[in-house]
Amino acid sequence: MSSARSGARGRFIAFEGGEACGKSTQSALLASALDAVLTREPGGTVIGARLRSLVLDPATEGLAPRAEALLMAADRAQHVAEVVQPALAAGRHVVTDRFAGSSIAYQGHGRGLPVDEIRGISRWATGGVWPDLIVLLDVPAAVADRRLGTARDRMEAEPSAFHAAVIEGFRAQAADEPDRWVVLDGTGSIDDVAAAVRRVVAERLQLPL
Repeated sequence: MSSARSGARGRFIAFEGGEACGKSTQSALLASALDAVLTREPGGTVIGARLRSLVLDPATEGLAPRAEALLMAADRAQHVAEVVQPALAAGRHVVTDRFAGSSIAYQGHGRGLPVDEIRGISRWATGGVWPDLIVLLDVPAAVADRRLGTARDRMEAEPSAFHAAVIEGFRAQAADEPDRWVVLDGTGSIDDVAAAVRRVVAERLQLPL
């Protein structure tokens, strides 16, 4: 079934969560089920891919937290302008692997920057475009660590205390906006988690799945 809807704006769904929670797999499965545009942050555009390489490269040293937050916001501004907004305006549904919730969790809670400022920067970068539904895949730290293995990018290689703060940042956002966020257990099988995702998307957004 096509997600293009004549004269209607598409629905925007974001997957959030810590490292190795299954976002990439589940966002791809949902996008396929909805025939939606599948994208990601950082790196959903050509310009964004260059920013992603800079931010996540283990060789990048000395990047100040505020500079990191602004690079993420720049990626998001380009992403919305080039991919998200045009697709939604054309009636396509959009599924993204990470959005502003990640900046709030990683640069806000993880890096210790003011959360309200990070949220405000993201709102400005997106021109107010925000997901209709945010799916948080929650996975215990021990499970995520096992899934990651040893080859890690710059963000994955941060210490456990950083990742614990990030997870709490995601959970805090979900608690603050229960009408927009839904928290799902990401430890089940791929098929079980996908079924839970489809149920909640169908229920929250009244989309046939």
